Amino acid sequence: MRENAPEHGALRTPRAAGLAGIVFALLLAAAMVLVRLAIPEGADAVTARGFTDSGRRDALRAALALVPFAGIFFLWFLGAIRAHVGAVEDKFLATVFLGSGLVFTATLFGAAAAAGAVLAVGRPPGLPPSPVAWDFGRHLAYTLMTGYAMRMAAVFVSSLSVMGHRLGVLPRPLTIAGFVTVLVLLFVSSNVPWAELVLPAWSLLTGLHILRVGRGKGGG
Repeated sequence: MRENAPEHGALRTPRAAGLAGIVFALLLAAAMVLVRLAIPEGADAVTARGFTDSGRRDALRAALALVPFAGIFFLWFLGAIRAHVGAVEDKFLATVFLGSGLVFTATLFGAAAAAGAVLAVGRPPGLPPSPVAWDFGRHLAYTLMTGYAMRMAAVFVSSLSVMGHRLGVLPRPLTIAGFVTVLVLLFVSSNVPWAELVLPAWSLLTGLHILRVGRGKGGG
C-alpha cells in the first residue's frame, strides 16, 4: 500500500502542472491584451489626457485584477514541475529554473504595480494625470514587463526545455517551440508590440501536453 502511494502522487503531479500551466497562460494572455489595449506603445501611444477614457481605465483595472492570480498559478506550475522531476533533476538547471521563475513572478508583479500607479495618478476622476507622472509610470511598467520579466521568462523556458529534453519528458517539437520562444522573448519582445504573447502560447502548449501525458498514465 505504501509502495503505491509515491507512484500515485507522481501520476497526479503532471496533471496539476498541466492545469496550472493552462490557467496561467489564459490569465496572462488576457492581462497582456488588456494592458496593450489600455496603454499601447509606439505610434498608437495614449496621451495622459486620453487615459481619462473610462474604457481604457476599466481595461487596465481588469488586467491588474488578473495578474496576481496569473502569478499564483505560475508558482503552482513551477512547483508541480519541480515535484515531478524530483531527485533526477540537474542541480544547476534546477537552480536556474527556480530562480528565474521566482524573479519573473516578482518582476511581473512590479510591472503590474507600476501600471496600477498610472491608474492612481489620474485622481480625482475625470482629470488626466500629469504628463511627467504618466510618462514615468507607463515607461516603467513596459520596461519591467518587456525588458526584465520577459527575459527572466526566457531563462525559465530555456531551462525547462533543456531539462525536458534531457529527461525525455518533452517531445522534440515542443522543445523546439521552447527555444523559439526564448529567442523571441530575449531579442524581439522589447521592440515588437504583442510579441510577449509567445510566453502564454508556449505555456498553453506545454500545459496541454503535460495534461495529456498525465491522463494517459492515469488511464494506464
